[in-house]
Amino acid sequence: MKNEITIEATVQAPVDKVWKYWNEPAHIMQWCQASPEWHAPAAKNDLRTGGTFSTTMAAKDGSMSFDFGGVYDQVKTNELIEYTLGDGRKVKIVFSKAGDATKVVESFEPEGMNPREMQQAGWQAILNSFKDHTEKN
Repeated sequence: MKNEITIEATVQAPVDKVWKYWNEPAHIMQWCQASPEWHAPAAKNDLRTGGTFSTTMAAKDGSMSFDFGGVYDQVKTNELIEYTLGDGRKVKIVFSKAGDATKVVESFEPEGMNPREMQQAGWQAILNSFKDHTEKN
């Protein structure tokens, strides 16, 4: 990956639960936002190599929305997801057991419009939202 940015979180849940919550559309719609002003009103996920995914991310006030999606390059259940976004950037997510918890490490190629720090903070906020959702449910 080119100039990748890496974020991570340790989720206090077993890897099979973390995998389920990361990938099931009903759960994705609960955690996929970087701030309380945003939500994910729709999600589709065909979790297999060659499968596609799409999550609609939208401002709750209706001022903006976009679809975040791509094609899976590699899927190893409870271990690894690699995909290519619609704009050609690559993403890699590694799930690993950490005692009774699960470490999630996500690396992605940044886009060229926004500063790296802003992209890292946004993706980390979404990962933190995932962690909170998974640990509370």
